[in-house]
Amino acid sequence: MFASSSPTSRRVRNRSAARAGASQPAKRAVNLSLSADVLEDAKRLGVNVSQVWDAHLREVVRREQERRWRAEHIAFLAAYNRIVEAEGLPLQEWQSF
Repeated sequence: MFASSSPTSRRVRNRSAARAGASQPAKRAVNLSLSADVLEDAKRLGVNVSQVWDAHLREVVRREQERRWRAEHIAFLAAYNRIVEAEGLPLQEWQSF
């Protein structure tokens, strides 16, 4: 992004953000280095590179958060599994299926 922006460009961005709706997460410009041949093919095919990378990065972040959660809670999960093996599921006697 540029260090300074004109009041007009800020108004345009603000209107665009308002139109996008409150449910849309804020976007931020970043610099990426991509393979030139793949980028050219994506442009030729009409692939929205920003959308694709946003979706892919979202999935990578979700998987990493899940992996870290499991690593942080492994002792609890192992203890819970031992209890279930020894005592069965809680409220299992009232299970109707």
